[in-house]
Amino acid sequence: MNDRDVAPARRASLELLRAEASDELSVVVEERLRAGEDPWEFMGDLPSVDELVVFMLRAENIEANGGMRPNASRHYRVLRQIALDYPPLTRAVWKLLGDSNTSRRWDAVVRDAS
Repeated sequence: MNDRDVAPARRASLELLRAEASDELSVVVEERLRAGEDPWEFMGDLPSVDELVVFMLRAENIEANGGMRPNASRHYRVLRQIALDYPPLTRAVWKLLGDSNTSRRWDAVVRDAS
């Protein structure tokens, strides 16, 4: 493991991170509702609060690494470290690691169809 793989210091409590993620999701839902979208159509495409927290923490790690998008092995190590640092997020981390055939646009493991 090199210096770039080291996770940034824990920035906040899990409760605060979840509150931030919940606020973000609320804004997204409200924007889509105001745009006239049917909630039955888009709610299943949105990440859960815990999944969004994992992605926020992953984004911080990417930023700390100079903005370089991680390769597959580094992505695995970063998400695994998030699960170790925040044990209640373990289920969300492993779910995201296991979704290799996801169709959700926001997901980090979405594959190009080209």
